[in-house]
Amino acid sequence: MATDLSFVEFVSEQAALGARLTYKKMFGEYAIYIDGKVVALACDNSIFIKPSAKTADLTAELPQRPPYPGAKLHPVADELLDEPAALQALLRATWACMPEPKLRAPKKSGKS
Repeated sequence: MATDLSFVEFVSEQAALGARLTYKKMFGEYAIYIDGKVVALACDNSIFIKPSAKTADLTAELPQRPPYPGAKLHPVADELLDEPAALQALLRATWACMPEPKLRAPKKSGKS
């Protein structure tokens, strides 16, 4: 089941991070970014936080399941959608421990 755009918009509103939080549709689901770093996935209308050893204490009580077949387990933060401050804190903590996005090389023109 693909994620509804309205669900991702709701997550964005609850996180209250303004323009820092963006999302991009990928294969019917969404990647959620803060300042260009992927911090979560929205799959099947659930929010899956990128796993990290540094945020394990914040996600210890959350259920875990893979966001899609073949993926590793991710904390599922659906219950935090009713607790915007906790959701924002978890997303910010996840952002802090994610690596900087790699810069892509410019596409080469096929013309000589």
